[in-house]
Amino acid sequence: MIPATFDYVRVTSVADAVQALTSAEDAKLLAGGHSLLPLMKLRLAYPETLIDIGRVEEMKGVREDGNRLVIGAATTHYDVLSNPLVQQHCGVIADVTAKVGDPQVRHRGTHGGSLAHGDAASDMPAMALALNARFVAEGPGGRRDIEASDFFSDYLETALAPDEVLLEVSWPKLPDGARWNYQKFTRVTQGWAIVGALAVVAGNGAIDHAHIGLTNMGSTPVRASGVEAALAGVDTGDTAAIDAACEQAAEGTSPPSDLNGDAAYRQHLARVLTRRAVRAALS
Repeated sequence: MIPATFDYVRVTSVADAVQALTSAEDAKLLAGGHSLLPLMKLRLAYPETLIDIGRVEEMKGVREDGNRLVIGAATTHYDVLSNPLVQQHCGVIADVTAKVGDPQVRHRGTHGGSLAHGDAASDMPAMALALNARFVAEGPGGRRDIEASDFFSDYLETALAPDEVLLEVSWPKLPDGARWNYQKFTRVTQGWAIVGALAVVAGNGAIDHAHIGLTNMGSTPVRASGVEAALAGVDTGDTAAIDAACEQAAEGTSPPSDLNGDAAYRQHLARVLTRRAVRAALS
């Protein structure tokens, strides 16, 4: 289908992007376009103005900031997963990013675009929630930090104001010995996850702490805090205790019921995939 008529503006700085958002009546930011353009073609979104931020260099790249990694929102998925700092300090980001879409999507789609879209069925939001990522937005009033727990507000909705730009995302460096695994169940290869489960665990002999994020188990990404609490202190070789902890993965969730499976089926998948992810991470 053909999208509705729109104006096109290209900017080269964050300040210009904020100014363009403030000036336009109904505007959307365009980076990789792999989330926005399909919606426009289906006439599910019809902004009057598209603001192209693809050439804003200050929104690209990866840098260290103490015990955290900062990734520019306009950095492509490919540049993120191939970045040596990401691989050294938070390799789980690279591994999850490698499962986003297909090679074409990863070469054009952006780190911040995937997160700002706020789709609970995509791979990145659950990881951001589980790892306590921090979002930096800039608007007419300046910059502000948004914790991941406050960022995803509803289906395809985030805490970003209409006149704000997602500038960068800050991730914690993982401690030495941290291990992880991401399990994703799809109907077809490279498709959207019916359910996904991310496990990041740390500890030698016993689990010191665990971070568990669930994909497509609600209108927003889900953090399986019950599983995290149950895994704390468990011996890494105690498979019975680990499996029992993972049975709590679906507690309190409200997964969507649609053509990809009803809610009970998704809850079953969440328990199975969480168990697989934790076991694989520990092995």
